[in-house]
Amino acid sequence: MASEGDWTCDANDAVQITVVQPSKEKPKTISSFHPQFTYPIFGDDETIFGYKGLIIRLRFAAHDLRPHIHISYDDKFKPVGDTAAVDLLKTLKQWIPEEAFCDLSDYENAIQEDKDAKDFVPPGKLVHNYVTRGRTYEVWAGSLADPQVRRLLDRAQVFVSLFIEAGTPLETNDPEWTLERWTVYFVYEKVQPPTPTASQYSLVGYATTYRWWLFQKDSSEKPTTHNDPFPGPEIRPAQLPSRLRIAQFLILPPHQGSGHGTHLYTTIHTACSNDPTIVELTVEDPNEAFDALRDTADFHILSPEFLKHKVNINPDPFEGRSKKQRPRRVPTSTLIPTKLLHDLRSSHKIASTQFAHILEMFLLGQIPKKNRHAGGANMSRLLIKKSNAEDPNERRYYWWRMLVKQRLFKRSRDILIQLEMSERIEKLEETVSNVEEGYEVLIKAFTDREEALKAKQEELGESTETAVLEETGTSSDDTSARDQRVKRKFTILDDEDEEEESELEASKRPKV
Repeated sequence: MASEGDWTCDANDAVQITVVQPSKEKPKTISSFHPQFTYPIFGDDETIFGYKGLIIRLRFAAHDLRPHIHISYDDKFKPVGDTAAVDLLKTLKQWIPEEAFCDLSDYENAIQEDKDAKDFVPPGKLVHNYVTRGRTYEVWAGSLADPQVRRLLDRAQVFVSLFIEAGTPLETNDPEWTLERWTVYFVYEKVQPPTPTASQYSLVGYATTYRWWLFQKDSSEKPTTHNDPFPGPEIRPAQLPSRLRIAQFLILPPHQGSGHGTHLYTTIHTACSNDPTIVELTVEDPNEAFDALRDTADFHILSPEFLKHKVNINPDPFEGRSKKQRPRRVPTSTLIPTKLLHDLRSSHKIASTQFAHILEMFLLGQIPKKNRHAGGANMSRLLIKKSNAEDPNERRYYWWRMLVKQRLFKRSRDILIQLEMSERIEKLEETVSNVEEGYEVLIKAFTDREEALKAKQEELGESTETAVLEETGTSSDDTSARDQRVKRKFTILDDEDEEEESELEASKRPKV
């Protein structure tokens, strides 16, 4: 009998995903790629036993994701006792819609003869459109309570397991009032139809968001008695004050690195900003790649506001006070304009932790590099001089580190107070240095990109904002940007809510 290894193959290599369009004779492949993960389907080892030359081809129609699965192999292991080849059909039926299990000839005929494809329009409503590198794209948004939105999402659900680590497909059989909490955003490219009856739309990616009800207590209002009839008027989820949370976010591999993720995120942020019932935008378990994308987008949203209001660190927060009057705590309100920053955060509806990251990054970038650790600043002298350093930028840098330490301590107080004082100081110093190192990576990326964009703007006459969106991508090879968030935390504990997360916690937040 052949060894087990001879009959075992890598599931990620065996599964091939193709996006197809009709052509003159039979459907043609316009893109092909492999999954990033298959462990939800085939186990942690991501292997399939019992086949040689195995190919599992998942086909999707470019416009409506009509699915098809075709399995082929050179040889199959004959059962020996309790050892048998993996039942592929039984395994895959738990993850792929039933309609995918049809004859290949029937599927190809359906693609070629789809009379509705020509008039296909993405479900929902058009909320954004843009042009990148001479190609036109649109973002459509619709409620999950819409059957057409639900049908398209059901077909796309397998992508969650194949490309989002620890991602969980949504349950779309919930009551309508629950489905109304969800909004799905689809990104489509408008293409030249390959045949007279083909669609002009091709899916690029999608995101799902849901409303998370937020209790707001207004202490200024006194309780009043109402004589309203019972039962009261029906209240829909969209009428309630809520956080908006991004649950799933995916740009298909052939389209990554072209700025579509940034366009999709900023479209969601704009919708959030325009909705008076939404208090802030949050993200459910983002990974490092999404964090880098989100940081980039939020930085370009907030930095113009910071510059407009001349936000910076006051290097002399104790001016006018004697040394005896100096408080033992960080004088936050005299270092930075806390009221203004609170108003900016609320008006842009960015979560507090995320806003703090962007603010810290911006403030660090306002300090000349020669006065920062990355520029070779004399840290020994800084530790001695502290707020008494002669150079005001050295004082700003000292206070910047103190502001970051203060935030880290507040968010991780329950963990840090369990440590000895010396260990607590060491842990904070280590974390601040990691935070700074991560920020420096992004600051450099922003600086380099801005210089390139200015050159492009001069060459093409485009606005800087347009150029930023075109050049900001989610390329998997942009490891420096993706890894910057890893440097911002240590593995301690994971909380349920992103906004309650400790800065010293793990970066193992794998879903988006």
